[in-house]
Amino acid sequence: MENVTNPETHINDKAMPYKIHRFDITMETDQHKLEEFLNNLNGEIVSIIPNNKKVTLAQIYGVSRKIDFLLITEKINE
Repeated sequence: MENVTNPETHINDKAMPYKIHRFDITMETDQHKLEEFLNNLNGEIVSIIPNNKKVTLAQIYGVSRKIDFLLITEKINE
């Protein structure tokens, strides 16, 4: 898990900082690891975006995993 970027969005001249976390995951076995990570965040979770690997014939038939990491956007509370 690492912070990828720390962009800021300005609405009505107020800065709203965000953190983007990269969460490496094996979907079949890491459910509890993801749940623990999300529950330990201090800010509000804005989005969770899965990164899909290139689709192969093996993935279509479910032989290999399709998602290798998640990008999690956290809005930092000030």
